[in-house]
Amino acid sequence: MDPHLLRTFVAVARCGSFSEAARELGYTQSAVSQHIAALENDLGTLLLQRRPVSPTVAGVRLLEHAGPLLLRLDAARADITRLIAAPAARITLGVSPLAMTSRLTVPLAGIRRTQPLLEVAVRVLGREAVTRELATGTLDLGLIDGMAAPNDPLHLPDIGPLTTMAVTEGPLAVALPAQHPLADRANLDLADLADARWIDAPDTAVPLAQLRTASGTNGYRPSLRYEGTDIRGLLALAAAGHGLALLPTQAIDGIPGLSPVPVCAPRLVHRTEVLHSDTSDGPLAVLATALTAATR
Repeated sequence: MDPHLLRTFVAVARCGSFSEAARELGYTQSAVSQHIAALENDLGTLLLQRRPVSPTVAGVRLLEHAGPLLLRLDAARADITRLIAAPAARITLGVSPLAMTSRLTVPLAGIRRTQPLLEVAVRVLGREAVTRELATGTLDLGLIDGMAAPNDPLHLPDIGPLTTMAVTEGPLAVALPAQHPLADRANLDLADLADARWIDAPDTAVPLAQLRTASGTNGYRPSLRYEGTDIRGLLALAAAGHGLALLPTQAIDGIPGLSPVPVCAPRLVHRTEVLHSDTSDGPLAVLATALTAATR
């Protein structure tokens, strides 16, 4: 399967238009049509309905495979580029919102003191963006958080060889409005809240899809979707009663109008990890080790 054809298919499916995909990819519309026809001929089935443009059942299934396949190809190219590149003059660190901490200042100051000519940039991104941009070489190092069973690593997409270093594990709590009838509970079983109203905030709180998987239920339906990396905005919505959110306890403590109630079942923790692709003893590895030590 030609990856160029696959990229064209993904672009058309996402744009819902052959002409829009052509503009995005820098092709002519005729070339895009030829790419799709060639891919459909290769697979022996129709992948896109033409009017309106939308994926067929086979097209939907191919899209499920296309994202990881193309990401892995991009990761391979970025990995080889890093291997043969000259020593970095700049390091870009991607941090998911709940992995961001004031303790980052210590290792960042240390690396800048020992490497005064090294430029360091910090970008706060959603979790998926951190792993994706690390894979494609836009980021050099990632600090990412998520939900896991105690002592288990985070479940990450297959983006090629990565060095993963555990940083912290801490308790999770449900952010309940102070007036919520369960706000004074000592702890909660998540299953008791499966039918409650939730805020779907995949870049900040624990994604609701993960709650469904962990609890083995189809509950946890969103009343509101929150897109972005501003934790304060999410907490303000939860305090106002727009829905519940599962977050590390320390993120909720001291927030007016909210009561953090710890989760007792299932057994889950909030985990933070450092990710990078460079296994050498260069600045990346030094910074990764320093981040691990400083944030414990």
